[in-house]
Amino acid sequence: MDTILNMKAFLATARSGSFSEAARQLSVAPSVVSKRVNQLEWQLRSRLLERTTRRVRLTEVGEQYLPTIRGIITEYEDLVAGMLRSPGELEGHIRVKSPMALTHLHLGKMFTAFQKANPRVSLDVVLMDRSVNPIEEGFDVVLGLLPASYENVVEEALVPYPRIVCASPSYLQQRGTPQHPRDLANHDCLVFQPAGSNWTFQSRRGPISVQVRPKLASNDIHVVVSAAEDGSGIAVLSKLISKESIRNGRLVPVLSDFPLPDHWLKAFVPRSRIGLARVQALLNCIRGAFSPTPPWNEP
Repeated sequence: MDTILNMKAFLATARSGSFSEAARQLSVAPSVVSKRVNQLEWQLRSRLLERTTRRVRLTEVGEQYLPTIRGIITEYEDLVAGMLRSPGELEGHIRVKSPMALTHLHLGKMFTAFQKANPRVSLDVVLMDRSVNPIEEGFDVVLGLLPASYENVVEEALVPYPRIVCASPSYLQQRGTPQHPRDLANHDCLVFQPAGSNWTFQSRRGPISVQVRPKLASNDIHVVVSAAEDGSGIAVLSKLISKESIRNGRLVPVLSDFPLPDHWLKAFVPRSRIGLARVQALLNCIRGAFSPTPPWNEP
């Protein structure tokens, strides 16, 4: 039990960067947290944290041990929860990473419905668009739209996520409508940073890749959408996020003869977590959120 407490003290300190904040989270004195971390370092014969007067941060060894220790604590808490679980009732915690725009527009309500249907399951939903290794960053389920592959992680393709190239009528009236992907060299382009500035199109002769020069780049897709609607340039947007703007005439599709290959929404689950009943229940709920008709195909 002492080792478990020591590991929990280490995780809380690594997460907060402070003995005092970790102590607050664990409801103990800072000296207790410091002592427990010291004991863990003695047990492992390695220094896990660098202490300064202002902050505590992970050493290189601490970075290496962090995913393993986090996994041990998660397995322990699952074991304890399993002993207390009511028959037939899901229980425990799920930490999920989900794309920002897709969650705001569609998956947010699904997460709420899942939690209400399973009141003994707690959810920690973190919104970000970059690729994430669930083992290294402590997630049970990672939902992603960008190509990725990780060791000891189960990957499941859930649904194609179609994208289009679009711009505002005012921009096209002023600068003209591109007829070929190569024409983008003469246009202002708006780039969603996680997806990159290399835009690949399909054609009868094969793929065409264009390295665009961003007039504006942002890690927030809503900034890109706003700039496109205001006439600042041409953007690659998902059909889901551009759907309402196109319906209202604020944006129009271009380069329709050169479609973009679909991204895929995928679930990445650590192999050690894939068999958990609550994780499988959440995955089933996510699958149902796109069946029978994905939201971008709804009228």
